Amino acid sequence: MEPILSRNFNVADAWKIGIAESRGSYATAKKVLTSSKPEEVTNSVLASNLRGLGGAGFPTGKKWQFLPKDPPAGGGSASGGKPVYLVINADEGEPGTFKDRYILERDPHQLVEGIIISAFAINSHKSYVYIRGEYVRPFQRFQAAVDEAYQKGYLGKNIFGTNFQLDIVVHRGAGAYICGEETALLNSLEGLKGYPRLKPPFPAIVGLFGCPTIVNNVETLACVPHILKNGPEWFAKLGSAGNGGTHLFSVSGHVNKPGVYELPMGTPLREIIEKHAGGVKGGKKLKAVIPGGISAKILTAGEIDVNMDYDSLRNAGTMLGSAGVMVMDEDTSMVKMLYYATKFFSHESCGQCSPCREGTGWAHKIVRRIYDGRGSLKDLDTLLTIARNMEGRTICVFADAAAWPIQSYITKFRKEFEDWITKDEGRKTKDENADNLRPSSFAHRPS
Repeated sequence: MEPILSRNFNVADAWKIGIAESRGSYATAKKVLTSSKPEEVTNSVLASNLRGLGGAGFPTGKKWQFLPKDPPAGGGSASGGKPVYLVINADEGEPGTFKDRYILERDPHQLVEGIIISAFAINSHKSYVYIRGEYVRPFQRFQAAVDEAYQKGYLGKNIFGTNFQLDIVVHRGAGAYICGEETALLNSLEGLKGYPRLKPPFPAIVGLFGCPTIVNNVETLACVPHILKNGPEWFAKLGSAGNGGTHLFSVSGHVNKPGVYELPMGTPLREIIEKHAGGVKGGKKLKAVIPGGISAKILTAGEIDVNMDYDSLRNAGTMLGSAGVMVMDEDTSMVKMLYYATKFFSHESCGQCSPCREGTGWAHKIVRRIYDGRGSLKDLDTLLTIARNMEGRTICVFADAAAWPIQSYITKFRKEFEDWITKDEGRKTKDENADNLRPSSFAHRPS
């Protein structure tokens, strides 16, 4: 397969506008703005089966269609004269995920072009890009790309000689994982606490500053220029049924070749691990895989014959999420891994909802007790009860995401947890593999 999103990743200085233009950047945006209508762009994106690649997997074109249908002619304002905002979620905080970083660092003009076309489609003249605060170089390179686009006249007024105008504001987050949730992100942009909002109303109706707003992920909008260049049918055929195009899979953990792999939606998980990532490191046996970032329910070695798309993984009882594939070998301690997961979620809960605020804290304390060799067998059922009472009872899905690792780790590896609790030799095992597997976001060690 010819690389699409990653075609410039290994091209020297592709983040600079001169190299980007020489490889075709902005040509599609110019063609769209000068010869297409906004509704034609939206229809193409809808027909392409492009889904939100930040984790939710909602059809992108359908999301755009949720905007109010009666903007003034030629305008860029929604009903009532309110502006329409396009917000790009670049707050890539999911442990095990680093795909958006590659776009921001290595081909930022691909995203800028996608923003231009998408803003044109939804009649928006102001776009905000919310970048994770820890992403220093991605921010620097993307900001440089935006500045270059302004200098070339690709942003600002009268873009490509048309009456379309667009401004992009690059905003750095402050390191809160919860701001990856779209409504918490909007609150943060407004200068408020990063608390998720009750829905409805959805952002497409009442979003940023009370105006109609579309929130899309970095990778999602990077796909848009390719859809408009090559056609929605081409993009849809690249993937599986209902899951168009390719996806950037972040592969980490105990594999020989960790990294970002662009593959068609629906590529088997076994193929990603064994063929593209070179198999399990050191010739060891595979024990488990997290298929979509730390929030996704874990899969055992016997469950990896599943296609990596939203529908297949949902049917398998887990989710594609952010496509962060974390591979664990036979020596990995599942107790230690759950310790790191519960510590992360306890630390990152915004605290707005009691089931999440209290549940993540209780869960981490209990897992810590087990990890320290002071647990009891009853603790396992208590953890499952806590997880059950967190799931589906909060404003956003953070509590669900925190509950799913607890449920899947204990359910699928219960004997290992029981052995750890009941056997001295189990709880004293020094497993360094989990330390090597831990993503940078898990920069915590038990004191």
